[in-house]
Amino acid sequence: MPRSRSRKRNTRRTPRVHPRGVLELRVAGYGFVQTAEGEFFVPAGKIADAFDGDIVEVARIGSSSSAPAPARRPCARVVQVVSRAHESVVGRYEVAEPFGIVVPDDPRIRHDVFTLRSDAPHVRDGDIVRVRISSYPTRHAPAQGTIEEVLGHAGDTGADVASIVARHKLETRFSDAALEEARRVRDDAEEALSDARYRDLRARTAFTIDPDDAKDFDDALSIEQLDDGSWRLGVHIADVSHYVAWESALDKEARMRSTSVYLVDRVLPMLPEELSCDVCSLRQRRPRRTMTVDMTVRPDGSVHDVQAYPAVIESRARLSYGRVQECLDARALYDFERAARSLGIASFQDALDISDRIALLDRAARSLHSARLAKGGMDFDSVEAKVTLDEAGAPTGVELRVKTDATALVEEAMIAANEAVARLLRDSKTACIYRVHEAPLPGDMAQLRPILQEFGYEKHVSLDAFCRAEPKAIQAVLAHARGRREEFLVSSLIVRSMNRAVYTCACEAHFGLASDAYVHFTSPIRRYPDLMAHRSLKTALFGRSWETSAIEHALPAIAQRSSQAERVAEQAARESQELKLYELLARSVGETAEGIVSGVGASGFFVRLADTAEGFVALGSQDEYFTLDARRRMLIGSQTGRVYRLGMQVRVRIAAVYPYERRADFVLL
Repeated sequence: MPRSRSRKRNTRRTPRVHPRGVLELRVAGYGFVQTAEGEFFVPAGKIADAFDGDIVEVARIGSSSSAPAPARRPCARVVQVVSRAHESVVGRYEVAEPFGIVVPDDPRIRHDVFTLRSDAPHVRDGDIVRVRISSYPTRHAPAQGTIEEVLGHAGDTGADVASIVARHKLETRFSDAALEEARRVRDDAEEALSDARYRDLRARTAFTIDPDDAKDFDDALSIEQLDDGSWRLGVHIADVSHYVAWESALDKEARMRSTSVYLVDRVLPMLPEELSCDVCSLRQRRPRRTMTVDMTVRPDGSVHDVQAYPAVIESRARLSYGRVQECLDARALYDFERAARSLGIASFQDALDISDRIALLDRAARSLHSARLAKGGMDFDSVEAKVTLDEAGAPTGVELRVKTDATALVEEAMIAANEAVARLLRDSKTACIYRVHEAPLPGDMAQLRPILQEFGYEKHVSLDAFCRAEPKAIQAVLAHARGRREEFLVSSLIVRSMNRAVYTCACEAHFGLASDAYVHFTSPIRRYPDLMAHRSLKTALFGRSWETSAIEHALPAIAQRSSQAERVAEQAARESQELKLYELLARSVGETAEGIVSGVGASGFFVRLADTAEGFVALGSQDEYFTLDARRRMLIGSQTGRVYRLGMQVRVRIAAVYPYERRADFVLL
C-alpha cells in the first residue's frame, strides 16, 4: 500500500518552538510574558498551573477583550512551565482535617498548598507559615508541600509584615563577619584633615533636611550668593566608600542587599546601624567625611564650574521638611523672625542665617526646576500614603505626603549633583553604573488618547504630540491635570505607560529628567549603585588602584542585581503600607465614602478613596447589563445608558475589607 505523502510530511515536521519568558502576574489574575518575540498578554483563564515569576512557554491565541487597555498586547496561553520561581511560599495556615491548607499571602499566587496535619501538628489555625512545595498543581491535583517555618500567628505584632519580608526573601540579619567589621569601624574624620586629598569645610554652613522619622543622614546642603547673582551650591554626601572597602564582608553584604528596604513598621538597612546611623551619618555638630560637589548655579538654572572632591564637613542643623516648609511659608509673608524660629535651632542668630540660606536654596531650586522643564523634563506630583502605627503595630491614621517647596529644593539639588557627577565620569571615560530611563513607546502613549479625550484635553493640549511621546506635550498634559480631580489618575496612567528606570553601565539618556547623563550618587548609605558611583568618582579624581579592574569587571552584574533588588524593595514597601491601610479601612466597614473611579473591568470598576485605598464595585447586582468600552475605559448601561468612566466621582459604602489580600469590596450608592 502506498505511503501517504501528507503523513510522511507530518511525521518529519519540526516540533514547534514556543517563545519563552518570565510570567508577571497581576492581582486581577491576568499576566504578561516578555519574550524574544515581544510581550504577550495572558488572560486569567490561560495561566494554567504557573506562578508569578515562573519561566514559561506561551502560544499565541486570539485576542481578548479582557486585556487591560493601557497595555494591550498579543494574547497567549501558558503551554508549560519551564522553570519554577518559587520553591516555597508564605501564607496563612488553615486547619481542614486531615489537611493543613496554606493560603498564599501573595494575591498573585492563586493556588493553595495542601499539607498533612500529621506532619506538623504543632502549627495552629491562623499561623503565618512558610511551606516548601513538594509537588506543583496540575489539572487533577492541588499543590502539595511541607511546613518549613512558623513566622508568627495572625494578629501577633509584626507577624503580618514578617510574612511580606519572608515572601520577598528579604535579608533581616547581617553576617557575623559584617557585624564584626562594623564594630571595628571608628569615626576618623579628624584624621582626614591631614590627608591632602580632603578639604576642610567645617567653616561652611551646611545642614541636613530629611523626613521627621529619618535616622540616617547621607546628604547635606550648603549655599552662598555670589557677586554676579549666581549661587554656589554645595552637595555633601557621606563618604561611605572610605569605610566600606571593596570585597570586604560589609561590601559583600551591601552588594547582596543592594538597597535598604523601608517597610511600614521597620527598616531593613543595607549597612549595619554602626555605619548607617552613626559613623557615616552626617549628624549635627559632628565632623564627617564627605564626597562634596560644588556647582555654580546661574539664575537661568544652568550649572557651571563643577568641582568634586573629598571633604570634612560639620552639619550645623538637622532640619525636617515640615520645619523648612514652615520657614518658607513665613518668609513669603515677610515674617523673618517666625521663619527663623520655626526651624527649631537653639541659637536665634544661627537660625536667621540658615533661614536666609534656605531662601537662597529655594530660589536656586526654582531656577534648576525651570531649566529642567525647558529641556523637556517630567514633573509628576504624586501622593504617597504613609500609615502611622501605635506601639503595638496597629494602624492609627494615614499621612498623605505630597511634594512641597521644601522637598523640591532638596530634590533639585540632588538631581543637579547626580547629573554633574555623571557628566564628570562620562567625560573622563571612567567606568560606572548610570541611571537610565528609556523614552516610552509612542504606541503606549497613544492608548491613553481616548481617556484624555473623555476629559476634554484635546481642547487644551496637542494629543498628536502626546501620542508621539514628545516631552513638551506630556508636560502640557500633566500641567493641565494639576489641581483637577483626575490629576492623580492622569499622572499614574502616564507613569504606567513609561518604562522603568534601570541601572546600566552604558551612559544613555534619562527621559524623565531630560538628562543626557545621570547617576545615583547622593544616597550611598541606602543604595549600592551610589556607593559604586563614589568609587568611580575617586578613580576619576585620583587614578586607578589595585581594585579598579575587579570593580569594572563586576559592574554589569551589579547593575542588573541593583535593578532587580530595587523592584523587590519597592513592591515589599508598597505591600506593607497597603496591608496596614486596609487594616485601618476594615474599621470603617458599613460606612460611606467618596472616591474616584480608578480602573474599569468587564464586571465592575475600582474606586480610589482620599487615603489612596481602593475597592472594587461589582455591577452584577444592578438592574441592567453593562458593556465595557475598553478603549475609552468606561462601562455603559444597556438600558439606561448610564456611564461609569475613569475619573468619575462616586459615593460608595465599604462592604467588606480583606487586609491580608490588600483588597476591599464597595457597594455603589
